[in-house]
Amino acid sequence: MDQAVGLRKKENYEMEVHSAIPAAVSALQKPVRVMTVSSGKGGVGKSNVVINLSIALCRMGFRALILDADLGLANIDVLLGLTPKYNMSHVLNGQKKLEDVLIDGPGGVRIMPASSGIQELTRLTDDQKLLFLELLDGLETDIDMLIIDTGAGISDTVLYFNLAANERIIVVTPEPTSLTDAYALIKVLYSRHSERHFRILINSASGEAMGKSIFAKLSKVADHFLDGISLDYLGTIPHDTAVTKSVLQQRPLLEAFPEAPASKAFRQVAETICRSRPNVNQGTIQFFWKRLLNV
Repeated sequence: MDQAVGLRKKENYEMEVHSAIPAAVSALQKPVRVMTVSSGKGGVGKSNVVINLSIALCRMGFRALILDADLGLANIDVLLGLTPKYNMSHVLNGQKKLEDVLIDGPGGVRIMPASSGIQELTRLTDDQKLLFLELLDGLETDIDMLIIDTGAGISDTVLYFNLAANERIIVVTPEPTSLTDAYALIKVLYSRHSERHFRILINSASGEAMGKSIFAKLSKVADHFLDGISLDYLGTIPHDTAVTKSVLQQRPLLEAFPEAPASKAFRQVAETICRSRPNVNQGTIQFFWKRLLNV
């Protein structure tokens, strides 16, 4: 009798364990949206877009982490008046843990600083790859969105991060060179790497009408020369003197001037992003890093 009771208890325990496994796996595979913010040329306000968009998303209840991947001119910390003591190079060489490198930014945003040592990310050893995957498996439970501020242009590093992400935002301004360089970036990702889906954010335009006009020009050229390309209009951030003032104060626009026209536009763009449905199969942060490490 005791043996039978013991067997039944064992069976019940095994059933409970097996029934708990799918829930545990589901929790571990919670989709984390991974998006890059890039531009064809510098000086279009890309990093400012990353900061304020991240804060807007945090205010909507999402946990956002910024990865400063503008390796040549990493400036997220400068724009926010922060002085990170460590960067990702200290994790790569084993000096620091990931949690020692991450810093808290304004509005609940967390930041992964770049600095000079981050170049090693493109040539990790096998041990470093395993270390990254182990660290970021745990990090996934702490964030909902990973927003990557890439460099400008079509360098290998910019392409590298864009290929690993599952959402790509291209920032364009009314300047003709910004438009042509944005098209060049899209063309390279399309022709060399078969990337077809891009979201276009117009920055520093006189208004929504101008923003849509710029998008229409870019979309027309892309449709004509790049068969099967998909460009989506994400929104327009209007030219706003409050943006310059906030940069000089080293404060995010959304905190320094929350009622400014550009602040309202950032909130609208954040809402548009939240309404969209990314590819869930490519949504986990593990997918991003595994793809990144194999690009």
